[in-house]
Amino acid sequence: MKQNPFALITRSQFWVFQILGWSAWVLMLVARDIIFVPPEYIVPRALIFSASAAAGIVLTWGLRNLYKLVWERGLIVRFLTVWLGSLLAAMIWQAFRNYIALLPFGETMDLSNTSAEDLLDGTAFIAYPLMLSWSALYFIFKYNSLFQAEKEKSLRSEALAHEAQLLMLRYQLNPHFLFNTLNAISTLVLAEANDRANEMLTKLSKFLRYSLDHSPLDRVSLSHELETSKLYLDIEKVRFGERLQLEFAIDSDTQDALVPTMLLQPIIENSIKHGISKVESGGTIAIRARRDGQQLIIEVSDDGPGLASRDTLDADSALSNGVGVSNIRNRLREIYNDQHKLEFLSVEPHGLTVKVVIPYESE
Repeated sequence: MKQNPFALITRSQFWVFQILGWSAWVLMLVARDIIFVPPEYIVPRALIFSASAAAGIVLTWGLRNLYKLVWERGLIVRFLTVWLGSLLAAMIWQAFRNYIALLPFGETMDLSNTSAEDLLDGTAFIAYPLMLSWSALYFIFKYNSLFQAEKEKSLRSEALAHEAQLLMLRYQLNPHFLFNTLNAISTLVLAEANDRANEMLTKLSKFLRYSLDHSPLDRVSLSHELETSKLYLDIEKVRFGERLQLEFAIDSDTQDALVPTMLLQPIIENSIKHGISKVESGGTIAIRARRDGQQLIIEVSDDGPGLASRDTLDADSALSNGVGVSNIRNRLREIYNDQHKLEFLSVEPHGLTVKVVIPYESE
């Protein structure tokens, strides 16, 4: 059965802190003895301290298991368990230390002639405060571990929600694009333009393969995104022929800039739908990209009717809030939060520019 990685880390962390903490305690006592104790007794006393530390490790491990048993109980139960458990551990530990204290001199405590008071001497001033301090540190680390676990769970849930949102936007985009393209292919078939319909299906297949191979969480280079956009434009060229002209002005230092996958296609589709298709003679779509400091600026322009010729504000709203563009707007918000812009600008004498501004990041 596969164990929880977080539980494995927590368990290892406990023993690492145990060994390091008790080792530091031994080293401090040895450093003290180097100053005040004759050299011939340093090594034997260091061994005594090490034996005491080993006993401390065993006893505090027992305290840990005791605290686990009462972890789900009330605060009062846990409080009493800490005080009484630390007292019991301190008494056992101090008795052990006192019993072996004379080993460097070749002796041990004679239990038959030793009172309980002598055996437990030092418990109140040394062992008990030490065990209480250990218990306090245990609870601090325990609560911190639980806090980190909850934080990790919260971040994981947030990430899953973020991914689900982007996946939803992706599945919204593909059917919208397919609906428009299949309608165009259907029109070509009815007009018996079979060669053009076949060409359009071939290009559509390549385009869909790309869109399915990339998650909406992915980001690709601008040059890669432009290649994909050209596949889409090839499909539209089959529909519009010479009525659709293209211009590209891509600065060389933007080629490797990272952009969300399928960023340009909905914007280009918007320009064709509301710009090129509205003019009998067709028109031109221009795609430009440049870097401005730490920002990447991408513009898609058309010389169609533009916003100025719209009769109502509702028409303008429909232009910038269609399914495809709304999809892009939501994806940009999910990926970049407030560090982006999506603007619709009128072009003189007529036309429309969609401007995207995102942080500049390269591969």
